[in-house]
Amino acid sequence: MAKIKPFKGIRPPQIMVEEVASRPYDVLNSEEARKEAEGNEKSLYHIIKPEIDFAPGTDEHAPEVYDKAVENFNKWQNNGWLVQDEKECYYVYAQTMDGRTQYGLVVCANVEDYLSGVIKKHELTRRDKEEDRMKHVRINNANIEPVFFAYPDEAELDAIVAKTVSGKAEYDFVAPDGFGHHFWLIEDEKDIARITEIFANIPYLYIADGHHRTAAAALVGAEKAKQNPNHKGDEEYNYFLAVCFPASQLKIIDYNRVVKDLNGLSDEEFLTKLAENFIVEEKGEDIYSPSSLHNFSLYLSGKWYSLTAKEGTYNDEDPIGVLDVTISSDLILRDILGITDLRSDKRIDFVGGIRGLGELKRRVDNGEMKVALALYPVSMKQLMDIADTGNIMPPKTTWFEPKLRSGLVIHKLV
Repeated sequence: MAKIKPFKGIRPPQIMVEEVASRPYDVLNSEEARKEAEGNEKSLYHIIKPEIDFAPGTDEHAPEVYDKAVENFNKWQNNGWLVQDEKECYYVYAQTMDGRTQYGLVVCANVEDYLSGVIKKHELTRRDKEEDRMKHVRINNANIEPVFFAYPDEAELDAIVAKTVSGKAEYDFVAPDGFGHHFWLIEDEKDIARITEIFANIPYLYIADGHHRTAAAALVGAEKAKQNPNHKGDEEYNYFLAVCFPASQLKIIDYNRVVKDLNGLSDEEFLTKLAENFIVEEKGEDIYSPSSLHNFSLYLSGKWYSLTAKEGTYNDEDPIGVLDVTISSDLILRDILGITDLRSDKRIDFVGGIRGLGELKRRVDNGEMKVALALYPVSMKQLMDIADTGNIMPPKTTWFEPKLRSGLVIHKLV
């Protein structure tokens, strides 16, 4: 059962929120962050990507860069750009994209829940990425950025959220990317107590996005517990910052593939091999999107194709075998194109569906890539089935959008 708690959030004053808030650290590189933060001394990028305060090319993992994060975090608090709430609260964070709004509860999740499997994952993490975020959490003694969780729908939580958002929002703005961000405080003691009680009856939470941040936050909390001879279990470091959304409100969008070559095959040979396991239909020059599960879109030499996996090439009873990413990874990328390691092979790249299928066409048409493959999105049910059975999704399977805006609220570990 999930153990959560309210916390005294550290937040920007209303008037400054748009200056402070930023995209997450891992969706842009150092140069992009430097450009976005240009002329804005209050931007959270100075804390989450502090290499932007050094000369271009500076190693983002250098000790002085982590030290700069701490210096800036302290400066933001001293300057009143980040201010701690006086009482422990929960918060509602809503995001609007394409006219659709999803409502999340901002809570402190429990370290032990992650270590024991109450918080379920569906992706493997890389130790180097974990270590980077662990250093950032350790040195700042804070979770500067939240992780993104899903939970099975719960009507009473929906009702508390609905009551909260009927009041005036603390923050309400549209970010430069066009997504709306809305934020409320839950200060009523009865609501706070009830939220904690309801979560205590929810068997599992699911990591939607932010596996590395979740692992880093939990591992630092566990370290601090070991280092404290008087550890009791209720210390602030036993918890980390999470935004939890009802599963039904979340939408996973497609995560597509582009490949540099056809592994020595001609176009005709490649299409012939595809026809062994797929029904291949030429669709012409107009962009074709996958229509359903087990249907794929292929772009090659100026033409779009529909690929429909033949019966027997997938297993709808297997939470991994049913995935289109498994079918395409095995039958196209591995068996025909010779790509066996999606994490390391330099011949393949991945394109989030937020960029649209036009981005796939562009990268093939300009000669950078030879072929593009678009997949039908994974469902939340598939993700939760995989997590529930202890399985791990293949790399680059899910893309959640909108991303959580960083800097709306921060959690200190002391």
